[in-house]
Amino acid sequence: MPLQSNGNLSKVYVQDFVLEGFAGGLETQALLFAVFLALYMVTVLGNLLMIIVITLDAQLHSPMYFFLKNLSFVDLCYSSVIAPNALANFFSSSKVITFAGCATQFFFLSLMATTEGLLLGVMAYDRFMAICSPLRYPSTMCQSACTRLVLGAYCGGCFNSVVQTSFTFQLPFCSSNRINHFFCDVPPLLQIACGNTAINELLLFGICGLLLVAVTIVILISYGYITVTILRMGSGAGRRKIFSTCGSHMTAVTLFFGTLFVMYAQPGAIESMEQGKVVSVFYTLVIPMLNPLIYSLRNKDVKEALRRLGQKHMAMWRMC
Repeated sequence: MPLQSNGNLSKVYVQDFVLEGFAGGLETQALLFAVFLALYMVTVLGNLLMIIVITLDAQLHSPMYFFLKNLSFVDLCYSSVIAPNALANFFSSSKVITFAGCATQFFFLSLMATTEGLLLGVMAYDRFMAICSPLRYPSTMCQSACTRLVLGAYCGGCFNSVVQTSFTFQLPFCSSNRINHFFCDVPPLLQIACGNTAINELLLFGICGLLLVAVTIVILISYGYITVTILRMGSGAGRRKIFSTCGSHMTAVTLFFGTLFVMYAQPGAIESMEQGKVVSVFYTLVIPMLNPLIYSLRNKDVKEALRRLGQKHMAMWRMC
């Protein structure tokens, strides 16, 4: 890349970045490696299991579990964008990532994060239709409608990802190529940019804030109607079943949107990099790991499907 001089200021436009990751000696890096590896392995196994169970069990072929399978797929991809590179860097002396590699990682991270948020909003709408309009539910949430909603979530994620990636990586990165993070994200990249980042910060807070507000409104309205419907029900068993399903979803929503708000949708988030690293671990590794546990442990249908799948494979093993 060319070297440009302007008075006393020299700007070196970088081809590679260095992901500084977490501070600490060899013991600290080994401990973090073990934690990241454990989180990632549980994430992969848990989400793959959810995808397999929902695919193989005919009783789970409903809109709610179709959305849940897509959520598991997004969580699996989400963590896989971050974890393998982070694990490799814990014992790497260089911790280098190319400009193209950084942009690619950033693109897919933004794509998966936005898609997950939109999927959680779609899942809230699905529960609203199922509980508040049960007679219209089969026609409203038919297979084609569910497919369009999921594709809409991916398209929304792709739009945000294209905008954020193009505006971020057209900035001149100069003087330093060291990213104070363990993956390529907007806040640390803006810190080392030498151009005017006002538009980028506006886009970050604007688009992320708009998406957070829009999806939150959909969720709040959906659960407002659901709460009214539940209070009008006379059956205690029906209430418990609805609370079990909706409680899992609300737990996932609270964890995901709470951490995203702390990281991206508040002024001053860009300056707090050390806090941002901890929060990033939570939403890139911990939440994708917890989601299948939340939906399986609190969901009777999923537990029954897991039991049936286990019995089926046990029977096949005995036959062999």
